[in-house]
Amino acid sequence: MKNLTTVGRILFALPFAVFGLNHFFMVDFFTGMLNSFIPGTSFTIILTGIALIAASVSIIIKKYIKLSCVLLAILLFIFITTIHIPKLFDEATRMSSMVALLKDTSLMGGALMIAGIYRKADNESGIL
Repeated sequence: MKNLTTVGRILFALPFAVFGLNHFFMVDFFTGMLNSFIPGTSFTIILTGIALIAASVSIIIKKYIKLSCVLLAILLFIFITTIHIPKLFDEATRMSSMVALLKDTSLMGGALMIAGIYRKADNESGIL
């Protein structure tokens, strides 16, 4: 059972490292996704990439995993509310935004589950 949780935790974290690296290599693409009310577009994209990579590394090496997962869930919630929901109202981006919204919602749920598991483990036996 412990092996399954380890594999699941790593498989959950790896895509965030890739997403974070994409924020460095595809700044122009992500700039086009941001709404006009989000300040410092390039800086915000790079900072978000750093946060995603940091969360991924933290989850993989099991250091500050609860904090990282809670912060990751908050970041995903910000993506949902500031990027995906506003794009639902644009006919041209509605379908892709719905897919991205559902993906980020499910990833947010996974991050909260991992945070809950590691919180429970810290309080009870520390097995995980």
